[in-house]
Amino acid sequence: MTDTTKTPAGTGRGPIPLPTALARPLIAVGAVATIASTFLSWTWTPDFPGDLTVYGYPAGLQILALVAGALTLLFALNQWNVKGLRWLNPSNATSPVFLTAMSAFTVCWFTGIAITVDLGGLVNLDPGAYVAMVASALPVLGALALPHPAPGTGLRGYLTKPQQPRPRGITPIAERGIITAGTAIALIAFTYGIGIDNDASETFIGYLLLVVFAAWGLIHTGLVDRYATISAQHKGFAAALAFVAAVIFPFTQSDDHNANVGVNILIFATVALGLNIVVGLTGLLDLGYVAFLGVGAYAAALVSGSEYSRFSGVHFPFWAAALTGMAASLVFGVLIGAPTLRLRGDYLAIVTLGFGEIFRITVNNLDGDSGPNITRGPNGITQIPDLNILGFNLGEAHDIGGFTLGRFANYLFLMLIVTAIVVLVFTRAADSRIGRSWIAIREDETAATAMGINGFRVKLIAFALGASLAGLAGTVMAHVNYSVNPQPYQFAGAAPPNSAFLLAAVVLGGMGTVSGPLLGASVLYLVPEKLQFLQNYELFAFGIALVLLMRFRPEGIIANRRRQLEFHEIDQLDVPEQKTLTDEPAVTKAGA
Repeated sequence: MTDTTKTPAGTGRGPIPLPTALARPLIAVGAVATIASTFLSWTWTPDFPGDLTVYGYPAGLQILALVAGALTLLFALNQWNVKGLRWLNPSNATSPVFLTAMSAFTVCWFTGIAITVDLGGLVNLDPGAYVAMVASALPVLGALALPHPAPGTGLRGYLTKPQQPRPRGITPIAERGIITAGTAIALIAFTYGIGIDNDASETFIGYLLLVVFAAWGLIHTGLVDRYATISAQHKGFAAALAFVAAVIFPFTQSDDHNANVGVNILIFATVALGLNIVVGLTGLLDLGYVAFLGVGAYAAALVSGSEYSRFSGVHFPFWAAALTGMAASLVFGVLIGAPTLRLRGDYLAIVTLGFGEIFRITVNNLDGDSGPNITRGPNGITQIPDLNILGFNLGEAHDIGGFTLGRFANYLFLMLIVTAIVVLVFTRAADSRIGRSWIAIREDETAATAMGINGFRVKLIAFALGASLAGLAGTVMAHVNYSVNPQPYQFAGAAPPNSAFLLAAVVLGGMGTVSGPLLGASVLYLVPEKLQFLQNYELFAFGIALVLLMRFRPEGIIANRRRQLEFHEIDQLDVPEQKTLTDEPAVTKAGA
């Protein structure tokens, strides 16, 4: 095959002094060898998670190494301008090659180290593991020998996102096909990750390594930005596909526990979307937001027919209980916001933090001894009955099309409807006149007030709306968990929900976006769920994640255009060249 790839002008040599003609074959050979190693035995005993002892049948971490090796091979072939792969890396950047090679390298070497540590020595490694470790290192060395577009930056040049060429025209049918393919890949990746057994923490760590480096590489190719642009042009189609994928998810699971994980992710993602109105759109730092979730849960529990409720004879239907929870949270949002929203910055954060603690202490004391017997104190309200909607009992298993859907799968479908309602409210509010007022307040409250915006009223509406959405999610959570008690509703704890978790989900996912909090809540809930040893170090893990995020992607994993322009230089983005009124390129100071 003839090497037709030209080195871009102004590029720098890689840190490893190898000729480009040797570096590219080294990447391809290493990728092929990595793929081949997954069909060999990596250890002699099935005691290691995933049973890596079988020849000719990859399993567990071998499957992840196979995927990483295949991605590396695709980017290696792209370096030779193989026909049909040009779309994979339009700018012909070397950073995606390096990052995908790192995905295979980290998975293979982590597996080798984990086998050695868990089973007690290098003697437990079979030849396949050594082949995988050596083979996965070759593409990394080859990628470091490729020229990169940032002379003098060393390794940093491979981690800097290159400027992308403008995409060519794509037909609307092709764009919808791209959205469908992206949604299918996301569903497969999420289903595989959530299906990893909780005892196989090594496999889940390998899964995270693959996802992080592969996603990082795809971001550097510009494919993620293009996919986001296409999805924005077909919002309705993309949203419908996402909803369909979420509906399909329970039918892919044989264990109802995974549906329970999905329900909790949707509950906390919905609450995070409500917080996103307050923090992401309006710019108010609320450290006690979880209290509104608790208000909604307690209000619904009191009127849902529990024999331990203070009003045990009252049993509202779901729609009435949901409205009760939303109304209670709305009232508390107004009562707390009215006297405090004239504060700004840290002072408002301290007051909201105090409100969250006051709520938890209050419901803990309403036990009949320290105060009126309303919430039964630390015991909480238990035995909340399952919902029955239009004769459909959500607490019973149902057979649909040959698939058995358990209790949590039923509640997952209910939460999908609730989440769709919350997403609709969020998007309509953000695009409305009041939404533009929230953004103006966030950017500069003084300037917004000078332009005639009633800052106090606008912030109070955001506070009340966010509180009511949290109350709606709390209504469903009370029925899913059969009970409510004060313990979870604190600023920080070993497990969600808590205010720190919700705030981290918004910041990590991307403030001011719809999909950001959904992704943030999924990651922050799923990682401690699968990595049990992290549950006692949740805040530490959150801190590490946020520090890394602030360093490499301060606008969040999924960021809107405005925040990207705030955190990155304009010349690093795909921004049209500014022109003067005469349609001539504007003269910059440097060129003047």
